[in-house]
Amino acid sequence: MQWHVKIDIPFVLLADDPIRGIIVTTLSIIVLVILVFVITFPHTHQFLSTKSRWIIDAKSGQRVKLTCVNWPGHLRPMIPEGLQKKPLKDIVENVTSMGFNCVRLTWATYMFTRAAYTNLTVAQSLDRLNLKAANAGVAENNPQLLDLTLIDCQEAVINELGAHDIMVVLDNHVSQPEWCCSDNDGNGFFGDTYFRPKEWLKGLTMVAKRYKHNPSVVAMSMRNELRGPRQKREAWYQYIQEGATAIQLENPKVLVIVSGLSFETDLSFLKKKPLRLSLNTKLVYEAHWYAFGDPPEKWLFQTNQFCASITQWFMSQSGFVLGGENPAPLFLSEFGKDQRGANEPENRYFSCLMATVAERDIDWAYWGLQGSYMLREGQVEFEEPYGLFDANWENARNSTFLDRLQLVLKMTQGPKSKDSRYYVIYHPQSGQCLQADRGNVSATNCHHWSLWSHDGDGSPIWLRRNSGCLAAVGDGQSAVVTTNCSSQQSLWRHVSSSKLHLAAKDDQGRDLCLEWNSSNSTIVTKKCVCLGDDLNDVPWCSEDPTRQWFKLISTNKR
Repeated sequence: MQWHVKIDIPFVLLADDPIRGIIVTTLSIIVLVILVFVITFPHTHQFLSTKSRWIIDAKSGQRVKLTCVNWPGHLRPMIPEGLQKKPLKDIVENVTSMGFNCVRLTWATYMFTRAAYTNLTVAQSLDRLNLKAANAGVAENNPQLLDLTLIDCQEAVINELGAHDIMVVLDNHVSQPEWCCSDNDGNGFFGDTYFRPKEWLKGLTMVAKRYKHNPSVVAMSMRNELRGPRQKREAWYQYIQEGATAIQLENPKVLVIVSGLSFETDLSFLKKKPLRLSLNTKLVYEAHWYAFGDPPEKWLFQTNQFCASITQWFMSQSGFVLGGENPAPLFLSEFGKDQRGANEPENRYFSCLMATVAERDIDWAYWGLQGSYMLREGQVEFEEPYGLFDANWENARNSTFLDRLQLVLKMTQGPKSKDSRYYVIYHPQSGQCLQADRGNVSATNCHHWSLWSHDGDGSPIWLRRNSGCLAAVGDGQSAVVTTNCSSQQSLWRHVSSSKLHLAAKDDQGRDLCLEWNSSNSTIVTKKCVCLGDDLNDVPWCSEDPTRQWFKLISTNKR
């Protein structure tokens, strides 16, 4: 896009009236500066705020949902990954085409606080690590970045994201640049070997100051995954207060994102002692949710029960901040799975997680964008199986994965919406939504969905603006929309501990559950998987019940 700005100065007036001429000239300069600022930073969400549990546009009051992807820049090269593989503009355009409106860009404290890092150029950083191929790759794909300092390179990436209307969350990932995270890496908690609180505060202040006039930077996350044997709640309250104050003093317009303890999985201590911060409408909490550490046999053989218990754990540890007397936004800033699809426990975890994210319409950031790392844990060109790109940053690692994010990329709830009895029926395993057409029911792209209403277990699931309701016909047969809504075939209830099975009886009195037919995306009804005749969980089941998982997602948006 090219901009042509013409400012006409009335020179006759300048000659006749010097004072008026000075005023006109001054006003013209001011207009020009404003135009340059708008052209340089075209992002529409210049300032975000919070209202109850929602992130909103500070001017309009409308909800702004963060649907982000993580882009690491905190490892030893301190350069956002992939710049040796593809032109910056191409990477950013791909972020946009994938549907994300935001990037969580990670950075290391030392890059800002220590001259040995701050003064390095991109080329020098790669040279000192003997990353010759990466150096040549940046020279080929992004030659304009090679002689920039690491900090200027970061800003160039942020500006390119802003030019494509992508918001940026700056995440202080580590102090010493390296892969994260372990309990004893020296980066885990205040006072650890590389994590000096005063230096950390200095880094936050420098970053807040540098980007205070860049509206693309909408939020700063104070620290990633606090952890390790030194972690103490008293120290957490002290330093979180100091960090938030440091950011707020330098840049009061940016959101301040607060992480908890135990690798960003525990905010539960806030129930007893709330965090007292003078952030007004700028405080956001964050959490992570991976399958790391989960017993794989639980996901494989007790899928329903484990999904129920792990969801309850997440809501008790972190998700509770969305409700209560003083609700606040929660940013699920990391979650992810092996994109190759062969890790079955992770596949089931991901369906469980997606049901929760969709149900509560949570702001989120997927880990991660990167198909590979320049240098990770001593290995050059380390491949990232969780990454959306393949190792060469050429194609999607999994061509169908983005389909699973269709609904959660959308905004289904918001602060100004009235309570609604309408639902989207969501299938988290496929990421599709139920749509009814002339009595037939299918799973389709969540860009389009039918709206349904349901008054609770034992009642019909009604199709909006239609006298019909969802009905089971028989085992293995397609679900239909019927006008006979008083029969047992049309009375649906949640069964299983996961609350993700919807069951009704057919005309022979058999309990049948909705099921997604992957071969043609039709919706059929079949005997409920991993449930006994009483529709309770069986203690051990080798089948995968997630094909029968459906969630009623309350929505006030179309």
